[in-house]
Amino acid sequence: MGTLPVFRWRLAPDGYATRRQLRAQGLRPGGQDVAAQVERPRRHRPPLVAYLYRIELAKPVRPMTPAKWAALAKANTARRVCPQCGRDAGYIIPSRLGTCVPCAYPEDQRAAA
Repeated sequence: MGTLPVFRWRLAPDGYATRRQLRAQGLRPGGQDVAAQVERPRRHRPPLVAYLYRIELAKPVRPMTPAKWAALAKANTARRVCPQCGRDAGYIIPSRLGTCVPCAYPEDQRAAA
């Protein structure tokens, strides 16, 4: 594989898109290799790089199957259940806490009562 074409930030020609841009159009790279890259210069640090794919080679996004919807719902429900008290917190428990807020800060809950 040869070197990739490199474009300056915001100066990529039409026909190229990043993964996010493809997804916004309902497309996916579909197994194609990276076609080019865009570099955004930054002071005193290496440039940010975004990889580009050819839009005409992109494929439509696969639709979600009922099994995938069920698995996603189950995973999101598991993220809401506190591992310490076993209650549904009503929100996705932050990974930095690891438990619901009342279990993470029990002294604050006693002071408020």
